[in-house]
Amino acid sequence: MSIPGLTTVVIPENITVHLGLPDEDAQNVTVNFIDYVKNVASSEVYPTWPESAIRANVYAIVSIALNRVFTEWYRSKGYNFDITNTTQFDQSYVHNRGIFDNISNIVDDIFNDYVVRQGQLQPLFTTYCDGRVSQCNGLYQWGTVELANEGYMPYDILTYYYGSDINLVTNAPVGNLEETYPGTPIKLGDAGAYVLLLQLYLNVISTNFPAIPKISPTNGIFTQNMEDTVKAFQTTFNLPVTGIVDKGTWYKIRSVYVSIRKLAELTSQGVLVSEIPKEFDEIIDEGTVVPQVQLVQYFLNVLSAFYDTIPAVDIDGIMGPQTRSSIIEFQKTVDLPATGIIDEQTWNTLYNSVLGILVKLQPTTVYLPRLIYPGTILQRGSEGPSVLIIQEYLAYISSIIPSITNIPYNKVDGVFGPITESAVRTFERDFGLVVDGIIDEYTWNRIVEVYRIMRYGEQRSTGQFPGAEVGGA
Repeated sequence: MSIPGLTTVVIPENITVHLGLPDEDAQNVTVNFIDYVKNVASSEVYPTWPESAIRANVYAIVSIALNRVFTEWYRSKGYNFDITNTTQFDQSYVHNRGIFDNISNIVDDIFNDYVVRQGQLQPLFTTYCDGRVSQCNGLYQWGTVELANEGYMPYDILTYYYGSDINLVTNAPVGNLEETYPGTPIKLGDAGAYVLLLQLYLNVISTNFPAIPKISPTNGIFTQNMEDTVKAFQTTFNLPVTGIVDKGTWYKIRSVYVSIRKLAELTSQGVLVSEIPKEFDEIIDEGTVVPQVQLVQYFLNVLSAFYDTIPAVDIDGIMGPQTRSSIIEFQKTVDLPATGIIDEQTWNTLYNSVLGILVKLQPTTVYLPRLIYPGTILQRGSEGPSVLIIQEYLAYISSIIPSITNIPYNKVDGVFGPITESAVRTFERDFGLVVDGIIDEYTWNRIVEVYRIMRYGEQRSTGQFPGAEVGGA
């Protein structure tokens, strides 16, 4: 299932730069990606700036370039280049210019590191400007100098401008990327990873274009249902109606998908899951705003589907009157003191109650919100709610494509044992990740992204959980 450039972000060996505006008749030059970054950095950044400022700017430069390559922003529109050299659309590249030594050394160190929004795969389109002559909704280059002089580290500078919901992906693999089009048309009777990706893309598109029917099941097999969907897409976007995904249809699907998801500038938020220790350091009372509250709210919504006495709540991370009332009803239901406070006893009972429900359900009957990386690496021997959640994600993915994870639903138990480790390793292998059986931030985000596309075919509203649908109760 691993398709470099589609399911994984790969640093290209080369990048093709158009030396002019997109529609301008200008020369294209293909240069080594590292040399491209050094050229842009030497054009955009002063070598006398503090190192933290230079590094922050290089991260932004790399991320813009990778975003254009990964989303095939220009190629999906019919152009034969990856990026332009104009700051109006992209960033400055001066062909054959000299490179500053200190900038060259920094780029050598971080050319395969880039910025992402939490929960997203594609590199962030890290808009920037000088901040003096021009302003923008992004990073101010001269502002990075001021922040660096105040002691800000590169990541702190980036979060100052792009928000706290970003991550730095480091040591991304380097490869020689070709066009993502598989080379031959995809048609009725075909099967495989490319078919599956087309199904996922088309289902996302169909959400915004109701005339295009959804494909079901999304199983990587080009059925009559999929042919009908392709024909509807071709009709909607004025393409030859053949039901065959040729190169023109392939890139049109990519282009529309990219536009809908706003991959170049999409921000992503969601429910934040943090490990809740078995022994509480603090009692969660009304008015508290901590990450643990969001997980409590999700668990209450699961229980609300099975107990009429427990009302569903908004997942907003705030221990307000609504959440407190739901907790009181939960406590009454399980014969605990009705305090509305999450103490150790209430938490343990809440978690065990949810665990008792989820381990009995098929993954297709469990609906998960977008859950952001818990901040703690999960590996063999880990236990707790984050392990439970990742098992549910993997179990659902396995129910759609058993070969991907091969984790049976009845092994969802909140304990990271050998079966979970094997499922993680299989997922990492099939999606082109480092195969180590460990859930770090990048692996977590990929699992969540695949789950969300397979489950919903779209991005649901932040923090929403369809509790009434769980288990069909």
